[in-house]
Amino acid sequence: MAHILALGGDGIGPEILDQGVRVAEHLAAAADLSLNINYELLHGASYDRYGSFCTADLLAKTRVADAILVGAVGGAKWDDIRMPGGAECQDGLMYLRHHLQTYLGLRPARNWASLTNRTPFKNNLIDGANILILREMCGGAMFSSRRGQRLENGKRKGFDMITYNEDEVARIAHGGFALARRRNKRLVSCDKSNVMESYKLWREIVSEVSLEYPDVSFENMFADNCGYQMMMRPCDFDVVLCCNQLGDLFSDLTGSFAGSLGMLPSACLASNPADGAAFGIYESTSGSAPDIAGKGIANPVGMILSVGMMFEFTFGRADLNHAVERAIERAITSGIATRDIGGTASSTKMTDAILERLMQ
Repeated sequence: MAHILALGGDGIGPEILDQGVRVAEHLAAAADLSLNINYELLHGASYDRYGSFCTADLLAKTRVADAILVGAVGGAKWDDIRMPGGAECQDGLMYLRHHLQTYLGLRPARNWASLTNRTPFKNNLIDGANILILREMCGGAMFSSRRGQRLENGKRKGFDMITYNEDEVARIAHGGFALARRRNKRLVSCDKSNVMESYKLWREIVSEVSLEYPDVSFENMFADNCGYQMMMRPCDFDVVLCCNQLGDLFSDLTGSFAGSLGMLPSACLASNPADGAAFGIYESTSGSAPDIAGKGIANPVGMILSVGMMFEFTFGRADLNHAVERAIERAITSGIATRDIGGTASSTKMTDAILERLMQ
C-alpha cells in the first residue's frame, strides 16, 4: 500500500490535481500497486479555513506519506499576509520543502515537436532539446534568516543574505551527478563566483565532487553566460545545476522550450535517487492561474508528468514515467490540446486522450 497526500492548493490546483490522480490510479493498477490517497488543504485554501498556510496536522500527515502531490499554490489574495516565523512560514509549499528537506529540485523542460510553433525558437535550434534544471530547494537567499528592511540615513534599505554551507552544496552536487548518469552524462554548474563569495564556495565544492564522477562531462559556467548559451544552443545541455534563486529563474526560462508553463512538471526529492526510492513532493509548475480557475480549461499535462516522475523516483518505475511521456506526445501530435497550446480541449478531455493512449 502506497500512501499519497494530495494537496490541491489554490486556483486551478485542485482541478489539475484531480486529473493527475486519475492517471496515478491507472498507473498504480498497471504496477499492481494499491494507493491510499488522502486529500488535504495547503497555502491559501488552508489559510482561509484554518488561518495557517500549513497546519501542524498536515505536517504530521506528511511524515507517514510515501509521496505528496501538489496542484498549485498562491494568489494575490494571500500575497500580503505575514505569518510569524522565517521566510518558509510565508508560503505553505516552502514550509513543507523546508521541514521535509526536499532539497533536490528537478525541473525538466523539453521540446515537444508538435508544439514548436508555440515557442519562440526555430525548429533546427530546439528540435530534441531536453534539459533538466536541478535546483537546490532548501537554502540560499529564499530561506535566509538574515533578511528584512530597515532605515539607514532616512532611506529604506532591503536585504537578503545568500548563504550555503559545504554540506548543502555537496549533497545537491552528488544528486546532480547521479541524475546526469541516468541521462546523457553531461552536467553544467552555474554560479556567479566572479563576484560573490557564496558562489565561490559553490564552485569549489561542486568541482571537488565532480572528481568522483569521471564518467560525467562537467563544466562550470557563469550564470549569465549559461542562460545565454541555453537559449542559443539548448540541445548541447543535459543537467544544469543551480542554487535556489538561479534555479527558480532558469526553470521558467527553459520552460519556453515546452510551449506553455502548463507543460512543465517538477519533483522535489528528499534523497539522492542513486540511493534508491526517494520521498518527494511532485507538482505542476504552471502556477495557480486564478483567472481560469473553475472553468475546466487548465492544462493538466504538467501535473500528469509530475505523477509520472513520482512513479519513477518514489516507486522505482521509470518505465511508467516514459509511458506517460509517450502517451502525451501521441495525444498532442494527434491534435488534442488545451487552449494554452492552441487547442480547445478541456482539462478532462486532455486527460481522457492521454489515458486512452496509455491503455493502447
